[in-house]
Amino acid sequence: MRLGYHTITWGGLTATAEGVTSVRDLRYRVAGDMSRALHDIAAAGYAGVELFEGNVLELGDDLRRLLDETGLELVGVYTGAGFVFDDVRGEELARIAVSADAAARAGASQLVVGGGSPRAAGPHAGDLDRLVTGLDAVTDLAAERGLTACFHPHLGTIVEAPDAVDAVLDRSRIGFCPDTAHLAAGGGDPAALVRRHGDRVRHVHLKDLDRASGAFRPLGTGDLDLDDVLAAVRETGYDDWLVVELDSFDGDPAEAARTSRAWLADRGFGAT
Repeated sequence: MRLGYHTITWGGLTATAEGVTSVRDLRYRVAGDMSRALHDIAAAGYAGVELFEGNVLELGDDLRRLLDETGLELVGVYTGAGFVFDDVRGEELARIAVSADAAARAGASQLVVGGGSPRAAGPHAGDLDRLVTGLDAVTDLAAERGLTACFHPHLGTIVEAPDAVDAVLDRSRIGFCPDTAHLAAGGGDPAALVRRHGDRVRHVHLKDLDRASGAFRPLGTGDLDLDDVLAAVRETGYDDWLVVELDSFDGDPAEAARTSRAWLADRGFGAT
């Protein structure tokens, strides 16, 4: 398996301001310097990189130049939507189609998808069904562009708990992107979920977790049994990218990237 790293650590997750008034224009992005991020990721010994859709669109042709300069491969592009609001789903899907087009042009293979908005007044009956409808539409949209779509369960959505993860994967056609720390913080056992849905794993996000504080951590510096997770991934027959994705770090993001890279190297992962 080859190793990639997400640029989120160089500035954290933000969104485009246009999304306040237009769902069609709401995109995930990182506010930091993407040139620095890609050069730091390459210097740490990773072979690939994952970016948010907004940064891919903002970089345009400069992304190809940065990939050539650093020798990195664009592994995936992260997108997502609420999917539970019937009257805006069409706008959400139109937006994701633009992001998927950009991802395909830039050479990505994975379209990583988050989704499942919680409602202010609590969930409505059928929200999981609405989410599944949206995810299946993204699966088809991605396939039309030569991309593989995979669902990333995320804290702060209606798919935090393991039973919700099971329900979405049991009822949808989209691939599975297990994120070790999000699954654990949501009350699940990441290794068990990988084993249970092994035939659906299309992409993997790795991060560690300090359970006491809830903080995400570089690999090997938290409480998760990541060795068991990696064993589970191997058992599924998955033989593709492992992407380290650390949402934030109190320090130099390049240092965090090196820490996780060294931990994986100690376990024999990551031929570059």
